[in-house]
Amino acid sequence: MLFQLGQLNATALQAPGVYPQIVPPKNRYINGVPTDIYAQVGIASWGPKNSPMVIGSPSDAQRLYGVQQVRKYDLASAIAIGFQVGAYNQRVVRVTDGTDSAATVNLMDTNATPAIGASVAGIYTGTVGNTITAGITAGTKQSTFKLTVTLPGYAPEVFDNIAGTGATFWQNLVSAVNNGQSGTRGPSQLVVASIGVGTAAPNVVTTYTLASGTDGTTTLTDSVLVGTDGTARTGMYALRGTGAQVLNLVDVTDQTQWTAINTFVLGEGMYYFGQGPAGASYSTVGTSLNTAGVDSYGCKILVGDWEYWQDNVNGQSRMMAPATFAAARCASQGPHLSTLNKPIAGITGTQRVNANQPYSNADIAGVVAARLDLISNPCPGGNYYGAQTGRNSSSNSATNGDNYTRMTNYLGMTLAQSFGWVVGALQTTDLRKTAKGSMDAFLSNLEQAGMIGDVNGGPAFAVQIDANNNPSNRVALGYLQADVQVKYLSVVFDFLINLEGGQSVQINLKQ
Repeated sequence: MLFQLGQLNATALQAPGVYPQIVPPKNRYINGVPTDIYAQVGIASWGPKNSPMVIGSPSDAQRLYGVQQVRKYDLASAIAIGFQVGAYNQRVVRVTDGTDSAATVNLMDTNATPAIGASVAGIYTGTVGNTITAGITAGTKQSTFKLTVTLPGYAPEVFDNIAGTGATFWQNLVSAVNNGQSGTRGPSQLVVASIGVGTAAPNVVTTYTLASGTDGTTTLTDSVLVGTDGTARTGMYALRGTGAQVLNLVDVTDQTQWTAINTFVLGEGMYYFGQGPAGASYSTVGTSLNTAGVDSYGCKILVGDWEYWQDNVNGQSRMMAPATFAAARCASQGPHLSTLNKPIAGITGTQRVNANQPYSNADIAGVVAARLDLISNPCPGGNYYGAQTGRNSSSNSATNGDNYTRMTNYLGMTLAQSFGWVVGALQTTDLRKTAKGSMDAFLSNLEQAGMIGDVNGGPAFAVQIDANNNPSNRVALGYLQADVQVKYLSVVFDFLINLEGGQSVQINLKQ
């Protein structure tokens, strides 16, 4: 018989014999958490509410949320921009103001005075439901009926061979839609059905179109996208535990929400991208940032110089919030990199660029002093649109770079998710060595990948788990402490070039 290590008390064996114990490998290797998960919150014409959904392609987006609309807070537009910029791993939350409704239609029987046999409603609220059709025809088997539900972009849902007469047929139809047909097909992914009062055979001539679906945008405000925390989380708070590391609340500009947003992202290990209202100067937005009291590496706030984007679905150039572009660009690159001077695709202009009002060096210095960022063209590297400061809203020069936020969250989340196995284990020398070895190996991999290090040759990291930082009195209380230091690579903000020229210059070639 084989025993797993820990199953057998080797000090209390009674019967003579051989007791093989399976010892798990002592080396544990860490793989970093994903850093490309890009979270967005906004409004849509279809899809679940306050539920984070994985969006990995434009077809996923259209299937779940409908096509992009020319309106504020539009999720489909923000998702499209994300894919265009390079953010291919999105977690998306749809919100409404509570006025949303599902499209519905009644399926009628053939009584002299037709009665409602069953009602069908969109499985989600929203105007996409108004394009759903439902029709009953003769089934494949004799004396049965077939219900076909269609929505453009989806495969038709066919519920065939529904048997029964009178009220029994209608009950069987409702069951087929809501519960599926055993061995044939599952429940509908487009509609839900409810029983009516009809007792006659169904109308097999009419194709019904659902109607009266609404998106829930009548009284929408920025606070709806921020949402509420608690048992029933809404808006931004629905993203708890998703692992998203970059957050965009589509088109949100309300400075009174920044404090709550900052508290949330610091706790979840996210990096929030926001902006001032369209046309707001850096001095105005900087004042709003100071008023909000947000001095944190968790948030990047951009000035109110909004971008123009060609919406090919609706055939027009639209003014879009800068955070929608900057956040997607940040999510699409490694956590050790800055957004500074990185090209951002999809932008055709900005308010300032289109008005032929380029930013001067003094303007950029003012943006830096205000703890903000902006997108403009040209960049130091060429004539393209990109972030101009690469800074978050922290006033601490040691923590105000994009790379500080992203790397700190990446390392913290990776370590938090990699050492749960330590809890409940006995604190032994082997346990300490295994934990330290795992951290050393992970950080060494980062150094070799060029993600951390000291350009002047010093150590890139240090990990301590020994008696010096784990005294006996704390060990007795159940504590195990690891002290980890990591040297981030520095981002070049300013490149100084000293040029000495002239006929009298003496050139000394230094080896």
